[in-house]
Amino acid sequence: MKLKIKTGDTVVVTAGDHKGSEGKVVKIDREKNKAIVEGINMVSKHEKPSAQNPQGGIVKKEAPIQISNLSLIDPKSGEPTRVGFEVRDGKKVRVAKKSNEVL
Repeated sequence: MKLKIKTGDTVVVTAGDHKGSEGKVVKIDREKNKAIVEGINMVSKHEKPSAQNPQGGIVKKEAPIQISNLSLIDPKSGEPTRVGFEVRDGKKVRVAKKSNEVL
């Protein structure tokens, strides 16, 4: 399946507990159709002491969100928009449906 969201995109959460929150996509898991968004869906994780974290303890981390619950932000208006694909100048590009602008 072709994903319409890429790493580095600014997205808004459209459903769930974090509805209306905006953030930048940090990582995408294509197999599970999930994305990790910066500062959204934070969970507390208990970590054992290790070489990287000698103290251990409770650490706040971002948990994955289903991609269907995310919507891309239109660069022109700043509103959520759907994404389409067009061929412009011989290249396939992502286009915002609201403003028809290349993403």
